[in-house]
Amino acid sequence: MTIYPAIDLRGGHAVRLERGDLARETRYDADPVARARAFVAQGAQALHVVDLDGAFGTGENHAALRAICAAVDVAVQTGGGIRSAADVAARFDAGAQAVVIGTLLVEAPDTARALVERWGERIVAGIDARGDVVATRGWLGGGAILRDDLVRSVAAWGMRRVVYTEIARDGMGSGYDIAALAHVAALTPLSITASGGARTVADLVALRAGTPANVDAAIVGRALYEGTLDLGSALAALQAS
Repeated sequence: MTIYPAIDLRGGHAVRLERGDLARETRYDADPVARARAFVAQGAQALHVVDLDGAFGTGENHAALRAICAAVDVAVQTGGGIRSAADVAARFDAGAQAVVIGTLLVEAPDTARALVERWGERIVAGIDARGDVVATRGWLGGGAILRDDLVRSVAAWGMRRVVYTEIARDGMGSGYDIAALAHVAALTPLSITASGGARTVADLVALRAGTPANVDAAIVGRALYEGTLDLGSALAALQAS
């Protein structure tokens, strides 16, 4: 299982939100590049970088993304605020290996399909849900699309991977929603990246034990910043399990 340490950017800083609520922000780093280098030094093979300003329509963090990509020798996956094909191209130009699209899946499915045709597996579906209902635009929009329908649709478009987030768990440290992830993983052969809820190494071990084999990656954020989960220990535990 691949672990993606998360770097969520707002105003050039690394931050974490609880359930996507801007009023419940914790700011960690003024230098996200140093944080990225530290994650790689601890064994990370990939990074997950989210532009929260882009997601909420309050700005962008392209310079920080570019600096992170230039500073590390691992793949960087990025999302947040992707609203057009030009936005995707800009993220690739900044050095990202993969781009996660979410709102486009719902609001511009023809564009999303075209992106998959153009970029293949470098385009990742970001499906964020409250229960079985999809949320969009920084989790402020949506409500009309069912999660399971969207998972089946993106598989039909040729997507290879979904980053699935249960919003109620995100940033809360209450563990992954294993039942929801197992359900989503059983819908299609898509590879699934779990997001939202990790607090300890035990959460990752439980994720691996409780979900199908196509749940093969996990994003970890707040637990790494607050020290309740050590990246090196997590990687060793997953390798041994």
